[in-house]
Amino acid sequence: LSRIFLDNIDNIQSSWVTQGPEIGQVALKYGANDFGSVMMEENVVSAAGTTFCLNAVQIESLIRDAGYEPRRRNNSYELLN
Repeated sequence: LSRIFLDNIDNIQSSWVTQGPEIGQVALKYGANDFGSVMMEENVVSAAGTTFCLNAVQIESLIRDAGYEPRRRNNSYELLN
């Protein structure tokens, strides 16, 4: 539904940092096209009591387990090799 109602928004990121890895996977199924990235230093969410932490290998595995191929991108959403 997100792609139907938000068709003017090119990229939708799942929020595994605040909602957890499993919800991040579900968000991909519901139209998100960006799982997010490795958090180098995160103070705001952790101060609120959320402590989800994933490395690049774990993120790639979660994306594959959800049925998608992980890709790296830059800040302009251009895919990298």
